[in-house]
Amino acid sequence: MGLQEGLIMNNRLKVLRAERDWSQADLADQLGVSRQTVNALETGRYDPSLPLAFKIARTFGLAIEDIFSE
Repeated sequence: MGLQEGLIMNNRLKVLRAERDWSQADLADQLGVSRQTVNALETGRYDPSLPLAFKIARTFGLAIEDIFSE
């Protein structure tokens, strides 16, 4: 289940990752998920759980709402 059930979430993950010159595998390692999960997050095929969303926000030093939006 994603952040908001039934809503499609847009996110800035790919842009934020690229700004840091991180590969999907680099970000996956930092988050403790697979590269495939990072890809699914970036393409909007998967919305993160709330704990994962907080972990993503901490990794980028941003608030969740600065990364994800409806």
